[in-house]
Amino acid sequence: QVQLVESGGGLVQPGGSLRLSCAASGSTEKINFVNWYQHTPGKQRKLVATLFIDNTTTYADFVRGRFVVSGHNVRSLVYLQMNDLKPEDSGTYSCRAVTQPSAFYWGQGTQVTVSS
Repeated sequence: QVQLVESGGGLVQPGGSLRLSCAASGSTEKINFVNWYQHTPGKQRKLVATLFIDNTTTYADFVRGRFVVSGHNVRSLVYLQMNDLKPEDSGTYSCRAVTQPSAFYWGQGTQVTVSS
C-alpha cells in the first residue's frame, strides 16, 4: 500500500504561480512513476505530467513550458511547479503513484483556482 497526500493548492491570479507537493508513504520502494492529473467537474480528467524513477519527465501539450515536475525522490516527494497559470488550469490536482507489480494509488487532491 502507498499513501499519497497533496498540498499547495490555492487561489492565484492569472499569470501567477503555485507549487504543488505530493508526499508518499508506505511501500514507496515499489513506486515506478508518479503522475499529476487535473480534474474538472463535467470533464474527463487530464494527465498533466509524469515523473519516472530515472527522473525522466513527460508533459501534456497544454502545460509544456509552463509546468515543471520534479522530485526530492520520486518515491517520497514529488512537486509540480505551475507557472503562468491560466483560468483553464483551475481544477483539483491529484497525484497517482504506479507501482511494480502494477497497482495504482491516488491522493485526495488539492484545489487550484486561477481567477482575478
